[in-house]
Amino acid sequence: MISDIRRSLPRAAWWTLNVALTVLFLSPLVVMASMALKSSGDQGHIPPTLLPSHPTWANFRKLTSVQGLNIFHNLLNSIMVSVSATLLVVLLASMAGYGIARTKFPGAGIVFFVALASFMIPFQAILTPLYMLLKNMGLNDSLVGLTLVYVTFNLPFALFIMRNAFASVPQTLEEAARVDGCGTIRAIVQIMVPIVKPGLITAGLMAFFNTWNEFFAALILITSQEKFTLPVTLTMVASGSFGQIDWGSLQAGVALTIIPCIVIYLLLQRYYVSGMLSGALK
Repeated sequence: MISDIRRSLPRAAWWTLNVALTVLFLSPLVVMASMALKSSGDQGHIPPTLLPSHPTWANFRKLTSVQGLNIFHNLLNSIMVSVSATLLVVLLASMAGYGIARTKFPGAGIVFFVALASFMIPFQAILTPLYMLLKNMGLNDSLVGLTLVYVTFNLPFALFIMRNAFASVPQTLEEAARVDGCGTIRAIVQIMVPIVKPGLITAGLMAFFNTWNEFFAALILITSQEKFTLPVTLTMVASGSFGQIDWGSLQAGVALTIIPCIVIYLLLQRYYVSGMLSGALK
């Protein structure tokens, strides 16, 4: 579709459209970076200014000086939960996706539909039973319980990606590997996994981003400050005196939060685009 638009537009119009879209998407990042580097006087300046008159790192230093909080420890919590949930989602979605795509058992379509239907259930609708379930399992106020919640809610979309990825690979490749002496596990690991790598990375990226940025579940299910994830911690950092919001510290925390996402996406974007558009077919 993009190539059709490019052919239908003159060269100047094409580049004008690209520049306009680039400015549109980068402008929030510029505002965020500007607010993070502004002093408290610049933040309240009327009329507002786009760039700070005297850039300062004071807002970033505030992140480490909030009483009762250790933002680096909370950052480590986010990393542990996000990485663990991503690995579990990719592993479970790969096994389930392969089974649904390759195993012809009665009701496979129904199982796939039910799994996707669970994606439509909002977290808020099952908050109370989910909280009670974790409490009965002894996983309330636990990073392990929070990780399992994130795995549950990210699994349906990852299953959709991996099922389509395995289904798009010709079955003759797997049959040829078995003729050459590969067992099922070896054929999956050495033949199928390299082919569906874009699908794996796509599922992993979506699971990581959703988990890294998720706020509501962490706020409800975690009550100990030392177990807070980064999004929850930022709400406490941004609270100023008399209920005011410290926008500078908040934007500094947001900048700290999005850096890993931007770096990971830039490194893996070609796999992400391929996995989303073509079902990981090579």
